[in-house]
Amino acid sequence: MILHLDNILTPETLIIINQQLETLKFIDGKATAGWYARLVKNNQQLSVKSTGAETLKNLVYTALEKNVVFQMATLPRKIHSLLFSRYKQGMSYGSHVDNALMGQSSIWRSDISFTIFLNSPLEYEGGELVLEEMNGERSFKLEAGSLILYPSYTLHRVETVTSGVRKVAVGWVQSLVRNPVKREILFDLDTVRRSLFHQEGKTTEFDLLSKSHANLLRQFAEN
Repeated sequence: MILHLDNILTPETLIIINQQLETLKFIDGKATAGWYARLVKNNQQLSVKSTGAETLKNLVYTALEKNVVFQMATLPRKIHSLLFSRYKQGMSYGSHVDNALMGQSSIWRSDISFTIFLNSPLEYEGGELVLEEMNGERSFKLEAGSLILYPSYTLHRVETVTSGVRKVAVGWVQSLVRNPVKREILFDLDTVRRSLFHQEGKTTEFDLLSKSHANLLRQFAEN
């Protein structure tokens, strides 16, 4: 499932993040790329050793934890490995798939990848996120604060930035439900039952949908 969510980050949070990013140290993005992705990765990312990096990460993690639709779609066991990246003129990230396992002292699976756009698309040319699917390609260049999430097994790339600077936060989710088809079934059921509750309150139909959702989650979820 590919899902676009607006206003994940508030304008106030975006201002804080962007102001801080201007003062912190960025390093070559190849430092966190897999052995073959290094061949096509040309960007910069915030050094994890930068003072204030953890504070900025926590702002994003908190926003994701509070977003109901993100939680419904991903069913996270762990949101992890968040990176702040920027692409200056001439930078890009060629076609690649994200590492299946990430981390050092703790190892997490990447089931779902996400990109949060941190600045307006009017501030740079190029820099589209392109998802390479079996039936063609889909391109995304979203407003600041918006998020796109997609299965981590998807081949994807970032087109060359031809002017300006592209700024994003990227991260991954290890889901309680590894199978993407099962996650989508649960997401659809949850969406319908919440809509029904909003329209009619707690009805017999709502209770039955909630029962089915809970029982499927019991069947699908992993420890």
